[in-house]
Amino acid sequence: MPGIGELAAQAGAGSFQADLLVASNRGPVSFAVGDDGLLVPRRGGGGLVSGLAQVVQDAPEDGGELLWVCTALSEADRRAARSAPGGRIDQAGYDTGGASVRMLDLDRVLFDRAYNAVANRTLWFVLHLLHSPSTEPSFGASFRQDWAAYEDYNAAFAEALAEQAAPGACVLVQDYHLTLVPALLRAIRPDVRIAHFSHTPWSPPQYFRMLPDSVAAAILKGMLGADRLGFLAPAWAEAFRECCAEILGATVEGDAVSAGGRTVRTSLYPLGVDAAELRDRATRPDVQARVAELRELAGGCRLVVRVDRTELSKNIVRGLDAYRELLRTHPEWHGRVMHLVCAYPSRHDLPEYREYTAAVQRIAAEIEAEFGTESWLPVHLEISDDFPRSLAAMSLADVLVVNPIRDGMNLVAKEGMVVSTENAVLILSREAGACSQMSADALVVNPFDVTATAEAMHTALTMDPAQRCARTGRLAAIAAQLPPRAWFRAQLDEIAD
Repeated sequence: MPGIGELAAQAGAGSFQADLLVASNRGPVSFAVGDDGLLVPRRGGGGLVSGLAQVVQDAPEDGGELLWVCTALSEADRRAARSAPGGRIDQAGYDTGGASVRMLDLDRVLFDRAYNAVANRTLWFVLHLLHSPSTEPSFGASFRQDWAAYEDYNAAFAEALAEQAAPGACVLVQDYHLTLVPALLRAIRPDVRIAHFSHTPWSPPQYFRMLPDSVAAAILKGMLGADRLGFLAPAWAEAFRECCAEILGATVEGDAVSAGGRTVRTSLYPLGVDAAELRDRATRPDVQARVAELRELAGGCRLVVRVDRTELSKNIVRGLDAYRELLRTHPEWHGRVMHLVCAYPSRHDLPEYREYTAAVQRIAAEIEAEFGTESWLPVHLEISDDFPRSLAAMSLADVLVVNPIRDGMNLVAKEGMVVSTENAVLILSREAGACSQMSADALVVNPFDVTATAEAMHTALTMDPAQRCARTGRLAAIAAQLPPRAWFRAQLDEIAD
């Protein structure tokens, strides 16, 4: 495995220094190889990228040009990074949505170990409480190699940020892929101001302690290298502070954590949506064409809608099982309701995710086989990434189901209320970060309770129209609070203090 100095050399150097830097695993652009062999840029995927991309054009008024440091995720990305001066994708003539982008070309094996083995298969599972302790996790020699790669991966980011940050710059580090970066960067550049934001939940100490002791401590110490730590919901910030107290012996007073001679504040930034922009997007021809298609598909049926990735934490299988129980216990809905599931593939390089997608397909097929007739399609499942279709489905929903096992925020809950034209009733898991803001007007469910979720569907479908309208209006107003630009600005204001 190459050393850090070699990694930095591979990533490319540049003399440009920015006053404002964002670091994330995934960047605002990714690449594919076209039929002609040329690289084709496309918008980077994921909610984090979507949210951050909206603030790029505001960077100059927020304190200087913004440099986005990310990593090459594919061979096409690596080819693009190698062909760009110092990895600066924007300087190679590619459309980056207005951002200055440095893409790190890291060793493929190192990236796979850091990203898939540690970030996605270990940290994601721990933070979302997805492990089955009777059989997993198990941390042996192979994991130690993976963890060493994760350390090198974070070090490469820290060195790139240190090199490109102007004196006193503000650096916003994103998510669980880069938990070690704040402390590593502070050791190199103590003059810069550093924030770290967690887009995921945080697990309580008893679960976080599944990690090897040295790893758990390293993650917490790494994040405490920041000046400010941001979370989406009160429960996640509280869980992080509890981990620091129990695992590091840190002193916690209010929202402050003191350890190693430094005090770091934890803050809440409950990300919302840009309501005006989202509603405008929902009126465009491609979305309206999907609206017409879905209306025809529904054939006058009421629509129970979900829009999700085929991600284990999203709980799609139990949601489908709840819908099946609704049809079994309330036969009056036969022929009058359709469950429209818009799912898009997630992490299919991991076997657990391929198996989960297959499970989603199986239960949808079982529901159709049990209840479907020549004139009624009880469930329609689409497993593909189609944003216009997802917006159309949310706009037509009578009921929007958001029942994750655990979720940092879940912007679908907010997007659905903003674009709703049918006064959708929101069924919301109590384990979604959005629940801390939206519980008063949503139907809150235990994500593991299939029967309660089925009854919530029935309640939603029979709710008085005036009550539906009032609830949707209040939820839409909450959803529009702290849209991406304001979310970004709030973090800058706090770390600049």
